[in-house]
Amino acid sequence: MLEGKNVNLRVMEGEDLPLVVEWFNDPEVLGEYNPLRQMSRTEKEKAIEDKNHGEQKTFIVEKKDGLRIGFISHFNVIWDGVGKLLTIAYCLLPAERGKGYCTEAVRIMVDYLFLSKVTPCIQATTHVENGASQRVLEKGGFRKEGVMRKRFFIRGNWQDQVLFSILREEWKEPKVLARTA
Repeated sequence: MLEGKNVNLRVMEGEDLPLVVEWFNDPEVLGEYNPLRQMSRTEKEKAIEDKNHGEQKTFIVEKKDGLRIGFISHFNVIWDGVGKLLTIAYCLLPAERGKGYCTEAVRIMVDYLFLSKVTPCIQATTHVENGASQRVLEKGGFRKEGVMRKRFFIRGNWQDQVLFSILREEWKEPKVLARTA
């Protein structure tokens, strides 16, 4: 478990699957800036199994009392067939947004990835109009790189996304996770 001040991140387990499937099937949870998704538990299990054979891992975001309030994932995106880009994505329940939990989860994930992976940078994208998610990334040390036009198909329309990244040298040292001995 990766421990923060207000939230912990733990690797998603089978017991989390029914709740995660519920979140993915709930348009209110995914919000207006993500595609509508409907999937069965079997489909989600297969998607997780396929991705776990690659280099994706999903963590459940929990408050200190153990209440599961969202998830954060990291995965590699192949770029031009030459290299892999380490990317994060996250989602919190609507009632838990705006309380600093997502910012802390992103900081924990950035610490974890720079402490455990050989990568020069971590990236994330968000809908061009999703100011709350952009603020989370900025508070997590990410910088805006630019707008990627018509990258996501959401509710019948192609939408623009904003690309953010943080370089290892900008991060420098853990912000939340304690140093290991």
